[in-house]
Amino acid sequence: MKNVLLTISAVASLGLLGSCTKEPLNNLTEGESRIYITNYDSTASFASYKTFSIVDSVAVISNNRLEGKAVSDYDIAIIAALKSRLQQQGYTLVNKSQQPDLGINVSRIYNTSTGVISYPDYWGSYYGFYDPFYWGYPGIGYGFPSYYGTYSVTEGALSIDALDLKDAGADKKIEGVWMGLVRGSGVFRAANAPGQVNTLFDQSGYFKTNQ
Repeated sequence: MKNVLLTISAVASLGLLGSCTKEPLNNLTEGESRIYITNYDSTASFASYKTFSIVDSVAVISNNRLEGKAVSDYDIAIIAALKSRLQQQGYTLVNKSQQPDLGINVSRIYNTSTGVISYPDYWGSYYGFYDPFYWGYPGIGYGFPSYYGTYSVTEGALSIDALDLKDAGADKKIEGVWMGLVRGSGVFRAANAPGQVNTLFDQSGYFKTNQ
């Protein structure tokens, strides 16, 4: 894939207000905080595709492993929004048994990172506001026992892939021709699904039957 296009909704324009407001990022709505990334194969002819089929459920991928399928209100809404927008782009929805030109995959991607924090190091940056002399112990420094803690952070993203089924070779290798990724706050809210799909396609003007 080539030609990566990255859009960060409203952040750039709000950044210009930095001199007027203390923390402009604190005032972002969920929609403004989301990041939309699209990537496509510049050699693909999107006008040559006429039909598409889409998965009936959303794959759940956690730390690069397929964990199952999701069928929540959001998953139903995102599939419905994709069907609607692709038809607006001029493509015809067909069953997967009807040899569609494009196959559309939808995935929830979760990545969890963990780490260890040493509390003495943390305290070492902040204690010392009172000299030990205050407590009647001049010439003695502070000391803390060694405590360690762990943390775990999980980040989720929506991933949409368009696959070229029409030109799949004899070896049955399927090439991806487009991908869309959404990250940020409220990604998996059903009410946000149509807006997410529209934003991805609005910045992918080449993805339509008539160029």
